[in-house]
Amino acid sequence: MAILDITDDGFHLDGQPFRIISGGLHYFRVHPEQWADRLHKARLMGLNTVDTYVPWNLHAPRPDVFDLDGILDLPRFLELAAAEGLHVLFRPGPYICGEWEGGGLPSWLLADPTMELRTTHPGFLAAVDDYLDRLLPVVLPYLASRGGPVLAVQLENEYGAFGEDAAYLTRLAQSLVKRGVDVPLFTSDQPGDLARGGLDGVLRTVNFGSGVGRGLEALRAQQPTGPLMCTEFWNGWFDRWGGKHVVRDPDDAARALDELLAAGASVNFYMFHGGTNFGFSNGANDKGNYRATVTSYDYDAPLDEAGDATPKYRAFRSVIARYAAEPAEPVPARAPKFALPGIELSEQAPLFDNLAGLGSPASGDRPLTMEELGQNFGFVLYTTRLDTPGPTRLAVGAVRDRAQVFLDGQPVGVLERENHEHTLTFTVPAGGAELRVLVENQGRVNYGAALHDRKGLIGPVTLNGSAVDEWSSLPLPLEDLGPLAFARTDSAVPGPVLHRGTFQVDEPADSHLHLDGWTKGNAWINGFNLGRYWSRGPQRSLYVPAPVLRPGANEIVLLELHGSTGRTVDLREVPDLGPIEE
Repeated sequence: MAILDITDDGFHLDGQPFRIISGGLHYFRVHPEQWADRLHKARLMGLNTVDTYVPWNLHAPRPDVFDLDGILDLPRFLELAAAEGLHVLFRPGPYICGEWEGGGLPSWLLADPTMELRTTHPGFLAAVDDYLDRLLPVVLPYLASRGGPVLAVQLENEYGAFGEDAAYLTRLAQSLVKRGVDVPLFTSDQPGDLARGGLDGVLRTVNFGSGVGRGLEALRAQQPTGPLMCTEFWNGWFDRWGGKHVVRDPDDAARALDELLAAGASVNFYMFHGGTNFGFSNGANDKGNYRATVTSYDYDAPLDEAGDATPKYRAFRSVIARYAAEPAEPVPARAPKFALPGIELSEQAPLFDNLAGLGSPASGDRPLTMEELGQNFGFVLYTTRLDTPGPTRLAVGAVRDRAQVFLDGQPVGVLERENHEHTLTFTVPAGGAELRVLVENQGRVNYGAALHDRKGLIGPVTLNGSAVDEWSSLPLPLEDLGPLAFARTDSAVPGPVLHRGTFQVDEPADSHLHLDGWTKGNAWINGFNLGRYWSRGPQRSLYVPAPVLRPGANEIVLLELHGSTGRTVDLREVPDLGPIEE
């Protein structure tokens, strides 16, 4: 049983001085069959600990559900970490940020119009209590106090960047302790937020990527004694759609790491291995302009998205070896890759021809939000009838986040939240027409004041200044593509279309799906949602984990929202994450 103690002069483990050398590794961003490989490579870089968030929204897609299967099998991840000889820093939220959809907060919280997230709002606290009642019995056996790998538990996450309600943090701490958490609690904040985000009696830690001296000095100003720790050493960064791929020079990052360790501090790399925002799980930022995070969470981390060691891995391993015993095993070799060009997607299923099998519509006098529909991710289709011919102006209070507008099935325009677009004009033909508005949730905001990010058509929706009081709202989470009716066709089909093809694999290995000539949508292989693609970049390929493939025939499906120059895709050995930000 390895017990972590916090003393005036630092961490002690079982009574001996101890330095935490940790790295972020989110189990829910890595295929579960690859967890053991990633954990092993963490130890081989010199880490003695790994760090993970817990995504409340994925574990609890509905209030009455708590899922621990597959990629959410948290107990198995903790067991594998222990088997590798690694400790764990456990960060259960309830809010996690992490460039993750909604910062990990379940979307169903926002079905309550009075909800105030990350506060002492009674509805929020009741939901948090229920979450902890479901999560902690599963985790308690893995606490270090009970012989498990979990050394410490984080209280909330960078709360100082959001608020300064000590009563809220106190309530969370009490909730953890009374449910059996008896290992140290800690908070983590950026240097300027340490005072607001901390709580007396709870270890403060600091987050930064550079300016090591200033960061540690800020921490000491709030906490004169005790361990120095950077819980998020930002060795890379995330990408957004429409931007460039962000990288950090390995030598620059290694120099900062050396300075941090020379100061006697503990460290947690954010990230050691970023992984992937599979499916619809990416988050977004909105500081006056909405910016959605891409599918890849490669993060320019020491271990890349496919789990291969990078130059940064080697540089960090060398630095760590100056302060801890270097692992006897060599740097892991690059894993094999699978490539296959020219996979033809020969079958099509127009989305609008397949609506009956994909969801059940709700009627109302206005478009209903996704949260009102009980929907977490994906799309919602709003439909109404227009009987007055002539020029018509559609005006929407807010689009969350991207709306494709169709008149009798023909596209007439797009409204994007990112561009602050609210209006569109088109001509209704004689005899009237059916108006359809397909809205994509591109990722709920995960940071800052815009967390209350309800999706769909928000606020008043008018046509030529008058409200329309008959709407159908159809949730399209696209969790099950089984009901789709595919057929071969040589003609172009307007509107969103799902394309399907098959390909053969002799021996499964990691690959990257390249989508040259395709515009925007999502991709599935053998029913596994790889995530979003978008020609605007920077990311132009999607990571395909080896366990998703199988020997023999494999199926690929693309939801293409606009159109493509052809009907083929490639599987290649290398990714294309886009041009690098200088």
